[in-house]
Order: sequence, then structure tokens, then C-alpha cells
Amino acid sequence: MNGWAKRIDPRWVLAITCLLGWAFKGHCGAYWLGDIQYLTGCYSDAVPFWGLRGVSAGQIPYLEARMEYPVLTGWLIWAEGLVTRTLFGSGATAAHFLFVVAAVNAGLAFLVLAMMRRARVDRTRQFAWAGAPPLVLYLGHNWDMLAVTFAVAAVLFARRGGLRIATALAALGSAAKLFPVLLLPVFGLAALFARGGGGVWRRVGAATVLAAIAIGSWGLVNAPIAVQAFANWSEFYTFSSARSGTAASVWEILAQAGWWVTPVPTRNLWSGLVFLGGAAMIVGLGWIRHRARPWLLFAPVLAWFLLTNKVYSPQFDLWLYPMLVLTSYRLWPVAWFALGDIAAYFAEFWWFAGIDGYHPAASSSDIAVAATFRAASMLWLIGSSLLRPAPAWVLCPRTAPDTA
Repeated sequence: MNGWAKRIDPRWVLAITCLLGWAFKGHCGAYWLGDIQYLTGCYSDAVPFWGLRGVSAGQIPYLEARMEYPVLTGWLIWAEGLVTRTLFGSGATAAHFLFVVAAVNAGLAFLVLAMMRRARVDRTRQFAWAGAPPLVLYLGHNWDMLAVTFAVAAVLFARRGGLRIATALAALGSAAKLFPVLLLPVFGLAALFARGGGGVWRRVGAATVLAAIAIGSWGLVNAPIAVQAFANWSEFYTFSSARSGTAASVWEILAQAGWWVTPVPTRNLWSGLVFLGGAAMIVGLGWIRHRARPWLLFAPVLAWFLLTNKVYSPQFDLWLYPMLVLTSYRLWPVAWFALGDIAAYFAEFWWFAGIDGYHPAASSSDIAVAATFRAASMLWLIGSSLLRPAPAWVLCPRTAPDTA
């Protein structure tokens, strides 16, 4: 690494990135006119949620207000609403709520960086996170940083051999957003086929303990709400099942091109089958190289999940980016992925603007081009994860944390 990079603290870079992220979403305020939220990309879920999900009134999620997010995210939204009303009083607006949401996500981004430093992730990768383009795009977009933080923590605990804690963290992450659940089968396989893990029944017992920890952690958070307000609690799952898809998903691109028009049940079926088949192949092939560190397979499995899912919202790239930073053998394909994320982000939002007659406008073909560019980088990264060894920082001895 160059001398100047050694003298710069990644935390200062992350601070600048977070400020840019806040400016990117906050410059529109909370009163959108002329499709400015799409033209400039400043759309944020925080703005409609302030009024439409009872946040401004302090309604309790699930019990008093609808909430299409899993429970931990719902409670985070409620807590941020409480902070907003406490800080800004009766004059609190959606713009104030957006500021609090971005500030909390910035705190979570710093927590992720702190975990990377403690794990002695090399400084180049720390800078890749600190200057992450997805943080600029999504810091104030919604609440996915909570699940991202749980997922990163789970991966880093797994690297240290703490599978029980990693399992609990992944289960809690799936109570914030569903994608960390993909870590749980990997952890179960790690316990079941561990070298030096004893006899068959001992390894089966270890895997069973992990399953109990996962179910218990997830259930502890979800059961009280599910019992009291099942319809509102289950909205996330019913809503996800009923959605037709988003413009940048492969299924919608195929439909728009007239190559394969599928109803929702067909998309649900085929997206599930294609994902499961591909994920099994990734784990099977990746096990040959990464058996000692199977958590390295989470990133390619997650990438495949995003590629095959019927819904590919722009902010989903924030799920994958830190995992690629941690596990990719080379970082230049990660930069390729980040460029594809930016292109897909603006293509999709300018498509919304075009529907309303505003310019710049994008077409479904523009979305397909951007999504294809991004998908090519993801397929490259999946292939690289199966063919290349673990990155150097993973193989380094687990010594004292990086406090430089």
C-alpha cells in the first residue's frame, strides 16, 4: 500500500462517505416535487414511512401500525421515530426522521469498520468499505444496514471458530432482514462435517445445537409479536410472496423482452428451484477448496440468490458489497460490481421518472443493460470464489486487533 494510504485513517474516509450519503438523500428534504426523488436519486423509504406507518404518531409497529419489515427492523424504525420526536419535538418532520435514520446507519457502518479492524482485515479492504459507493447510495435509503451488521459480525465470529455465537447473530440478522438466514445452512454443514469434530453422532449433536440456537434466537424475537398480531407480523412474508418482481430482476427483464412472461406463482417456483440448485452446486464445488472455512461460501450463495430472486431492489447490493470486500480474492471485480450497482440504481429510478414524463428518463432496455453489467461482475465473483484461495487476511494468524 502506498505511503499516503498508510497515513490516512479509514475512519476519516468513512466519515466523509457518510456525509456524502446523508447529502445524497437529504438534499431533497421531505417534500418531493416534480419527481425529484427519482431524477436525483434521493428517494428514501424513511419519508413515506414517517406518515404512512404511524412513525410520526409513535404507533407501536405490528400492534398498532402496519409494518412490511421483519421484527427487529420494525423496532429499529420505532426507536428512530422516538429519537426524532424527542430531539425535534412537535415540529418533527419526515426530513428530521431521515436525518436520524442516516445517522443510525452511519453508526452501524462504523461498527462494521471497527469489526473489520479488530479482525485484522487488511487496510485496502478497510478502505474499500470506508469509501463504499453503496454507502453513499443507501445510507439514508432504508434500514438494511442493521441486517448487514449482523451478517458481518456472524461471518467474523465464524472465522474465529465461534459457530454458536455466529449462528445466533445470523438468526438475529434474519429477524431484521431475511438474507442472513443463508448463513445458517453453511454453519450447520461446518459443524456436521468438521474435521476433528469427533464421531458422527458428536457432529450431528453439534449441528443440532446450532439449529436450536438459530430457532431459539429467531423465535425469541418473533414469537411475542406473532402471537399478539399475527396478520401484521406475517405481512413481510405474505407481501414478499405476492410481489410480482422488480424491474432489474432477471425475471422481469425476460418478461419485458418477451422471452418468458411468468405469473407470480411461476416466478416463485422457478426462482426457488434455480436458486436451490445453483446454491447446492456452489457449496458442493466450493467445499473442495474452502472446507476449512465454509463461511467463505456465503458471498457467492448470496450473489446467486440476488441474481435468481424475482425481486432485486437497488439497496440489495448493500447486502452483498461488504461480503465481497471481506471474501473476494481480488478487489477489482468488487469495483466492477459497485459500478454496476450505480448504473442499475439510476437506470431504475430514471425509469420511474420517465413513466411520469420527466427527464432524464430510462427505458427497460437501459435497466437490462445496467443489470447485465452488474450480473456479469457477480457471476465472475462467484466463479472466482470457487477457483481462487481465500484472501490473504483470512489466512493470517489471528493476532491482536488492528488499533493503528
